[in-house]
Amino acid sequence: MKVTQEKLPKSQIGLKVEIPAETTQKVYEQVVQNLTRSANIPGFRKGKVPRQILLQRLGSQRIKESAVEELVNNSIKDAIAQENIEPLGNYTLISSFEELVSQFKPGEPLTMSASVDVPPEVQLGDYSTISVKAEETQPDPDAVDKFLEERRVKQATLIPVESRPAQMGDVAIVDYTGILVAQGEESVETSVGEGNDFQIELEEGRFIASIVEGIVGMNPGETKEVPVEFPADYPQEDLAGKPAMFTITLKEIKEKELPELDDEFAEEISEMETLAELRESLTKQFAEAAEKETTQSKQQAVLEALLEQVEIDLPETMIEREVQTILTQTVMQMESYGMDVRKILTPEMVPQMRERSRPDAMKRLKQTLTLKEIVKQQSLTLEKEEIQAKAKELMEQFAGQDVDPERLLEFVKTDLLEGKALQWLEEHATIELVPKGSLTTPETEENEEAEAQGENPELEIEPEVSSVTPETES
Repeated sequence: MKVTQEKLPKSQIGLKVEIPAETTQKVYEQVVQNLTRSANIPGFRKGKVPRQILLQRLGSQRIKESAVEELVNNSIKDAIAQENIEPLGNYTLISSFEELVSQFKPGEPLTMSASVDVPPEVQLGDYSTISVKAEETQPDPDAVDKFLEERRVKQATLIPVESRPAQMGDVAIVDYTGILVAQGEESVETSVGEGNDFQIELEEGRFIASIVEGIVGMNPGETKEVPVEFPADYPQEDLAGKPAMFTITLKEIKEKELPELDDEFAEEISEMETLAELRESLTKQFAEAAEKETTQSKQQAVLEALLEQVEIDLPETMIEREVQTILTQTVMQMESYGMDVRKILTPEMVPQMRERSRPDAMKRLKQTLTLKEIVKQQSLTLEKEEIQAKAKELMEQFAGQDVDPERLLEFVKTDLLEGKALQWLEEHATIELVPKGSLTTPETEENEEAEAQGENPELEIEPEVSSVTPETES
């Protein structure tokens, strides 16, 4: 079988396959024999239908179509194997099937064309002279004190207060009713809810500011009307930006009694025995977190500079697979939030999501393939011990979950090798460190905040929750 290759755009290889005459004859005869054994023709037993009767009843067109279909499937697969091509997904027939059928004659050569996606070539360019700026993160000198103070507040005991009005920092226990203020002649007052023994922390950002301000200065047993305008970004859209009036009765005031900042406190919230040991541990962890963030900043800056010069013609098969991965991850995340995916992912929305995911998919692929090429060119390798250590760490994290060990190992190897590639790039680039925030644009800052929302430094402290806390006391 003669095969001619042609390089096509989007990391495809075109194949021109010439099937020899003896093969077309052999396949045609085999198709006729198979049909003879399986065809149901009145008046004849299976396998006993004369060849001429079979051709008359089934028609030469149907038999030719069956022969060509078999020739296409087998010949293109054989051509891919013969040429040692590493395909991504199935082949695409370029030739018109109808034209192949019309051209087909048993005992004569048949030529067809197809294409197949293959892993793309990665052109890195000159990556030995990369020069970039990266943001340096310095540990906050007050970070330890802030952390300890936050923990003291969380460990606080609530003490009832009767001798003074409510003030900032207190916890207020209230009954309330709220109504939307009527606007315009046709508007009517609408209830926005009510509550009994509702607990409000009188702190900035903990509740609607005007309600907090209204409670400050009240005495237990006092009832007060507090005008409120819901913020424009209030989560409940039917209330956002609208004026309301709340009737609030202050039933009780409690103040927070903070624990002493001493060795006993340190032992209660950590595995340390003294406050000095805890401070030393926290200082080290905040320093390590800052150093880690700086390293990530340097590596990301170098990688982004490299990606600007990298040339990769991504195949559609690879893009579609990555898009599907992103959609699967999105669905799993939605489900973890308790969302009903079937109601959200309508038939109209799925194609839109796929299209919106394409740029992200292409970026992820380009980054992964670039790092893989660095690993290849620099002959970066892994030690068996580091693979086992990382795999063990992940298995402990996923304890109780159904994890495929082979897939986990594959993930570990890929992740570790990408890390080595990033480290190599960092070590061989010229990097100028600048203060954190000096390279941040409003857009990147917004993206970073969205990604980091709810994340805190990974401090290895496992505090025990106090039996009486502001979150649970009523």
